Amino acid sequence: MAAAAEPRARAWLGGGSPRSGSPARSPELGGRGRARAGAGPGPGAGGSLPPSGHSFRKATLTKPTFCHLCSDFIWGLAGFLCDVCNFMSHEKCLKHVKTPCASVAPSLVRVPVAHCFGPRGLYKRKFCAVCRKGLEAPALRCEVCELHVHPECVPFACSDCRQCHHDGHRDHDAQHHHWREGNLPSGARCEVCRKTCGSSDVLAGVRCEWCGVQAHSVCSAALAPECTFGRLHTLVLPPACVRLLSRNFSKMHCFRISESAVPEPGDEDDGVDGSTPAGLGREAPESSKLTLKIFDGNDALQRNHFRIISIPRLARSEEVLEAALRAYYVLEDPRDFELQPVPAPVPAGDSGARGRPRGSGAAEEEGGRGPEAWIVRAMPHAQELLRIYPAWLKVGVAYVSIRVTPQSTARTVVLEVLPLLGRQAEGPEGFQLVEVLMGSRQVQRTVLQDAEPLLARLRDIRQTSLRQMSQTRFYVAENRVVAPHVSLFVGGLPPGLSAQEYASLLDEAVATKAGLVSVSRVYSSQGAVVLDVACFAEAERLYMLVRDTAVHGRPLMALVLPDVLHSKLPPDCCPLLVFVNPKSGGLKGRDLLCSFRKLLNPHQVFELTNGGPLPGCLASGCWCAEGTAPWAGCSLPWRRCGPAWPARSPPWPSCRWAQVGPARESGMGPGGAGGGGSVSSCPCPGNDLGRVLRWGAGYSGEDPLSVLVSVDEADAVLMDRWTILLDAHEAGGGETSVADVEPPKIVQMSNYCGIGIDAELSLDFHQAREEEPGKFTSRFHNKGVYVRVGLQKISHARGLHKEIRLQVEQQEVELPSIEGLIFINIPSWGSGADLWGSDSDSRFEKPRMDDGLLEVVGVTGVMHMGQVQGGLRSGIRIAQGSYFRVTLLKATPVQVDGEPWVQAPGHMIISAAGPKVHMLRKTKQKPRKAGAPKDARTDGVPAPEGDPK
Repeated sequence: MAAAAEPRARAWLGGGSPRSGSPARSPELGGRGRARAGAGPGPGAGGSLPPSGHSFRKATLTKPTFCHLCSDFIWGLAGFLCDVCNFMSHEKCLKHVKTPCASVAPSLVRVPVAHCFGPRGLYKRKFCAVCRKGLEAPALRCEVCELHVHPECVPFACSDCRQCHHDGHRDHDAQHHHWREGNLPSGARCEVCRKTCGSSDVLAGVRCEWCGVQAHSVCSAALAPECTFGRLHTLVLPPACVRLLSRNFSKMHCFRISESAVPEPGDEDDGVDGSTPAGLGREAPESSKLTLKIFDGNDALQRNHFRIISIPRLARSEEVLEAALRAYYVLEDPRDFELQPVPAPVPAGDSGARGRPRGSGAAEEEGGRGPEAWIVRAMPHAQELLRIYPAWLKVGVAYVSIRVTPQSTARTVVLEVLPLLGRQAEGPEGFQLVEVLMGSRQVQRTVLQDAEPLLARLRDIRQTSLRQMSQTRFYVAENRVVAPHVSLFVGGLPPGLSAQEYASLLDEAVATKAGLVSVSRVYSSQGAVVLDVACFAEAERLYMLVRDTAVHGRPLMALVLPDVLHSKLPPDCCPLLVFVNPKSGGLKGRDLLCSFRKLLNPHQVFELTNGGPLPGCLASGCWCAEGTAPWAGCSLPWRRCGPAWPARSPPWPSCRWAQVGPARESGMGPGGAGGGGSVSSCPCPGNDLGRVLRWGAGYSGEDPLSVLVSVDEADAVLMDRWTILLDAHEAGGGETSVADVEPPKIVQMSNYCGIGIDAELSLDFHQAREEEPGKFTSRFHNKGVYVRVGLQKISHARGLHKEIRLQVEQQEVELPSIEGLIFINIPSWGSGADLWGSDSDSRFEKPRMDDGLLEVVGVTGVMHMGQVQGGLRSGIRIAQGSYFRVTLLKATPVQVDGEPWVQAPGHMIISAAGPKVHMLRKTKQKPRKAGAPKDARTDGVPAPEGDPK
C-alpha cells in the first residue's frame, strides 16, 4: 500500500486561510478538457484549478453581474463562472480566489459541527451559502450562525457551524476566527484595507462569527488567526470553558432550541412527493433541452429525493454524467462513475416486464426518447485512495492518504497510519478507527470494529449515497476510556415530592436503569430533578422518551445540561446569562432569542418557556436549593451551597445577568441571594421595570449588539425584593364538591401586586392571549385588547373595600371606596404611569425602590385607571410600610408582576425578602463625537429578521 502525508494547515472554513500543501489542495480529478486541481502544466493536463477547487469556464453575460470576490460590477459581456457553485469572477480576480467551492468545502472543515436550522422564513437580500443564489422563496437559517440556505441545498451544506463547547476528548487550542462568507451589510468596511467589503448584490466578504471582524476574503489572510471575541469579550462565555459529552445528541438538543413541527430540510424539496412536471424526461417540441431526474444512491431512490438537470437533446453520455455529478457537487473523475437507468414501475399483471431494464446507460434510447430517471453509480475498483485524519493527535500533518485493498481492515489501516503520523513507537491497541458522517444537521460518529473491511464499507457508502461519501471522514483516535456522564434536567413533574418519590415516579414512567441513572438534585417546588446518567445510549433513550411522556396529565420536558469549567475563565471575563421570553413584546422575543445566540455563546441564552430559568442557573454552575429567594416569577429558590466561596470567586466571577422580556415583571436574579451578580431587565413592550432602569418603554428593533454593549456599561443599583405568602382558608366549594384547604404557597414580587380591577383586566388579557397567541404579535393590537376588556368593565362595581381587610405594620387601615388595591415598589405601573404621583405629602416618605417600603394605592375603577395612565390623576394614597396583611373575604383576582390568577379566600402576607438585589441601570447616553469610528461588529450584525409571515 502506498501512502502519502500532507503538511498541517488550518482549514479555511474552520480557522485561517488555506495554504499550499494543506487539505485545501484538491487532488487531481482528471482532464478531458476541464481544468482539474493539482494537474501541472505538463502534457495531457487540461490546466489547473485554483486551490479553492472551482471549475471555472468563460460565460457570456446577459444581465448586470457582480464579481463574488471584489463585489464590483463586471464590465463587458464575459465573466468566469464556476459550473458547480455559481461563483462569478473577473478574469483579473481568478488568481486571488480563495473561497472554496461547495464541492470541496466539506473537506476543508477543521472540526465538523452541525447546524441548527429553524423554521422557514423570508430573508430579503440574503444569499444561499451553497448555490450562491438569492433567497427569493422561504429559506432556512441556522439558529447559531449566519448560514442561510435554500431548503433543497441543505443536504449539501457542510457542517461548519460555530464550535461552542468541547467534548472532553482534547484540550482547546487558542480560539481562532470562524469566518462566514457573505450576507454582510452593504456598508460593511474591511478591517484591513478599510474599503467596502459587503454587498447586497452577491455573496461577498467574510465575517468572524465570534468577534464580528469583517474583511474581504483576500484580506482576511492578513489578519491574525487568533480571535479575541471583539467588543463583547467580557460577556462571551469562551467555548473552551464549556464541556458537553453529547456524542450523538443533535445541537438542537444541546442548545435547548425548540424543534418546530416543520418537515426536515430537504425532505420535500427534491421530489419527495414523487410528482414531476408534465413531460419530464421527454423532449419538448419547442425546446432543444431534455430534463432528467438524477438520484445519487439507494437512499435517494428509496426516499424519492432527486435533482433535476437540463441537458442538450443531443448530449453525449459523458456530458450527461458530468452534469449529474455537478448537480450533487461531486468533482471527482467522471470516468469513475456511470449512469444507470432507474427501472420503471411494473404495471399489475405485466409479469414479462419484471427485471427488464429501461435503457442502456446512454442519454438517448431508441426513438430519441430518454428515460425519466437515472441513478449515478460509482465504478467498483480493486483499490481506493482513502484519507485518514489524526483526530486530536499532536502530529505535524493534516491527514495521510493510504490505498485500501480488499484485505484492508480497520486494524491494518491503523497499523499503517501510525508510522506516517510519527506514532510508530506506540502499540495499535491504544488507537481506534472512527467513521464520522458530517451531516449539515447532525454529526454522527461510529467506532469501527478491528475486523471491519474498509473497501467493502466504502462501496456500501457510495451505493447508499455519493453525497454521503463526500461528507464521510475517517479518523485515527486514541482509544481513551471516557467516563460517560450526561446531566439531564427533567421538568414537569408533580411538585412537593422527595428524591425517592421522584426516582420511583421516573422509573415507572420511563423505566430508568438503577445502575446507570441517579437523581443528583431535586427541586420539589418546581417539580424538577437533575439526573446523572452514566451511559450515552441510556441518556439518549431517556431524553427522547421523557419528551414523549406525560405524568398526571402534564407533559414532561428534558434538557441536556453542559458543564461550565469556571477555572478556565479568563480573568477579565464576566459571562452574561440571558433569559428570553419569546411570547413577550408582540412575539419579538423569538427574533431576539436568535440574535443573542449568535452574538454570544448559545450556552448563555435560555428560553423561559423551555424549562424556565432553572436550567440556566444549573448550567452556569449556580447551585439552587430550597428555601431562599425566587426569580422570574416562578418560585425559583437560590442559595449558595457547599463550602464558602472567596469574595471574588463566585461560579461566574462578578457575573452580569440579563433577563429579556420577562415572563412577569420580575427582574430578580441570583445577585440578590448570592451577592455576586447583577440583573438587567431589557424591555419588551409593557415592561415597567425596563422604564425605571432606563432601558426604554419597549423594544422597537434596536440593534441587539448595542443592547449588550449597554449592559456591559450599565451601573449597578439596588432594589427591594418582596415575598407574598398566600394562605387560602377555603378553596373549591360547590354543592357536589368537598371543600379543601390549599397548602400555603410563596410568590415573589419585585415591581407591584394588584388586587381587584387591575388584576381582573390582566386576567382577561392573559386568557385571550393563551387562546389565540398568534394574534398578539403587535403592541398596538395588545393595547387594543386592553382597551376592549377595559370598556367591558367600565361600569363594573364590586365594592372591593367591602371584600378585603388591610393591616399595615400590625395596624388596621380603613379603606376608602375603591375597586382596586395596588402595592407598588417601583415608580412605574401600567406601562409607565406614575400611580403614586409626584405631589409631596408629609404623611409619607418620598418613594424609592431601595427604601425597604411599599406604597399602597387605590383606584376607583377603569375610568380612574385610564386617567392615571393619561397623566390626569394619580391614585389614592392609602399607606406606606414594610409589612402587610390582606384578608380576602371572597375569591378575588390577584396579579403579581403581570401574572394574574384568581385567589381563593384567605390571607396574603407581604414582607421584605432578604437582602436587596443588584440591578443594572442603563447609563445615560453620551453625545457621539463626529467622525468617531464605528465598531466593526455593529456594522456586521443585522437587526432581527421579521416574522416569516
